[in-house]
Amino acid sequence: MAATTTTQRSSEYVEEKPTAGSTDSVIMDEKPATTEGEVVDYTGTRKKTDPVEIALVRKLDWRIMPTLCIMYFLNYVDRNAIAQARLNGLEEDLNMTGSQFNTTVSILFVGYVLMQIPSNMLITRIRPGIYMSGWKVASRIAILYCAQILATGVSGLIAAGIFEGMHGLSGLAGWRWLFIVEGAVTALVALLGFFLLPNTPLTTHWLKAEERELAHARMERDKLGDSLEQASTMEGLKQAAKDKRTWLFCLMQNFHLSACSFNSFFPTVVKTLGFNTTITLVLTCPPFLFAGAAGVLWGWSSGRYHERTLHITAGLSIAIVGFTVAASTLNTAARYIACFIFAMGAYSVNSVIIGWASSTLSQTKEKKAVVLAMTNVGGQIGYIYGAYLWPNSDSPRYGIGFGASAGFALLSIACAWAIRVLLIKENRRIRASTTENVNLYGY
Repeated sequence: MAATTTTQRSSEYVEEKPTAGSTDSVIMDEKPATTEGEVVDYTGTRKKTDPVEIALVRKLDWRIMPTLCIMYFLNYVDRNAIAQARLNGLEEDLNMTGSQFNTTVSILFVGYVLMQIPSNMLITRIRPGIYMSGWKVASRIAILYCAQILATGVSGLIAAGIFEGMHGLSGLAGWRWLFIVEGAVTALVALLGFFLLPNTPLTTHWLKAEERELAHARMERDKLGDSLEQASTMEGLKQAAKDKRTWLFCLMQNFHLSACSFNSFFPTVVKTLGFNTTITLVLTCPPFLFAGAAGVLWGWSSGRYHERTLHITAGLSIAIVGFTVAASTLNTAARYIACFIFAMGAYSVNSVIIGWASSTLSQTKEKKAVVLAMTNVGGQIGYIYGAYLWPNSDSPRYGIGFGASAGFALLSIACAWAIRVLLIKENRRIRASTTENVNLYGY
């Protein structure tokens, strides 16, 4: 039975016989040919239907994701500690003045910027510790980012408890105990990670032989139509740097995380509602719980329908509404509701952007590793200068920070649509160059 190409126009499906070399039917929502028993989306990515494969993915999820989520959770608990310490006398105890606190927030991300690319280049040659096929990468990254968002919310509760119960213990201020307790737990879990995380499918001891082969095959199956042969680490860097899409993803993530620069100043913003320190820290939790739920839902939806652009546009548009409301009023109820809105909108697209970059620029594992590093570096740069958008002199309205965040969100949306246009053109080129069934780019 000859394969057919299914295209969709105005919600109607029309079966068309493929014509060798023809590109007339290659439109934005084209569905490529399939073989019997396969389910694919418009990019040609295969959805798992084999019960053996489903069981394998479930096993991978339960063995890998909990460890990663705990580690990522603790990472962000530690990163948020300085924002909470500010409410417990950090600046006064250290005699900070002017923008010195902003600099302490900013300096953390310099390390990320300097080391992200070298570390990801090394990870293709040493222990990568995780693997996942492309079909569900967005939803798994969404779960991982949910741990980040939950950490941002729960860290406020942890800080409130430590400040109330340990302040003055052994002569140490509560914020010092916060750093000690959270740092010690993180160090212990980091050591355990060396033993808990696997590397590649073919070397994972808790998989059966057939499961290792299937896991490896899933990764090979998800290669794109323009995949390249394995490259050296430096060649991966060159491949990433020469691809203009890499720079667009870097810009998009930079603008996105610049819009999220409120994170390190969220307790300070909530403090403007007029409550004491303990109540303020407790109030920082609910917005991020909602944001975490929104992030998982958005990531699941993006992975389920293999769609990126509209998800990014919708999420960041919601954030813009929240930023606008927060900047335009000092009313307690309205401002706190705005905190829910911009947190949900801004953080809902984290996994979508990273998952999109990962699946789009994965022609070689070396290029993919560098691209992810460059994308993250672009985002961390946004945190470096974003720390200076929230000066004390702009309190209590913080119009500079909220206004800039809204503008950055809009620029991130523009980048998403620019990438979409490029990928549509690239899909047409790939389809014109072969009559075989190949994976196309998702957008």
